[in-house]
Amino acid sequence: MNQDKIKQGIALLLEGIGEDPSREGLLETPERIARMYEEICAGYTASAGEHLSHTFTSDHTGIVLERDIPFYSMCEHHMMPFFGKVHIAYIPKGKVVGISKLARTVEVYARRLQIQEQMTAQIADAIMEHLQPAGVMIYVEAEHLCMSMRGVQKPGTVTATMAVRGCFEGDQQLQQTFWQMLKG
Repeated sequence: MNQDKIKQGIALLLEGIGEDPSREGLLETPERIARMYEEICAGYTASAGEHLSHTFTSDHTGIVLERDIPFYSMCEHHMMPFFGKVHIAYIPKGKVVGISKLARTVEVYARRLQIQEQMTAQIADAIMEHLQPAGVMIYVEAEHLCMSMRGVQKPGTVTATMAVRGCFEGDQQLQQTFWQMLKG
């Protein structure tokens, strides 16, 4: 990540909106924002395979569900946050992953400039590629600040996306079980 370019860009942005980047309260703002972007865009240097390669042998053949995984991401269209929860279910074929690794996989894709539809598919595809389960089902629900704070200005609106792979595709009973498990 090029910290100097980010700092220069933020200084130009401040000038562009009519601010004075040399004003006391803004003196360190470009540096703070550069550090912030390094953190919230850390997914560009991370790999889902790194996390999903930590598996354990298991005879379990039922659904494994990790729900309510919180995430924060940045909309690639307006560079404004969107945030919510990811719910991941998969059916193992001989191996399971450590439960924290699913949340870490979410972070790999959430910490990029992103659209929710793509993030949902990327998580599902990474799990299929690296765990090779019988199937996976992902449900993501999020509020987008580009819709809440600007434009249509409808706070509280939730966007939901879903990705279904493998044995979950076309199996209404498996999908129904997923939805029942989400209700807790």
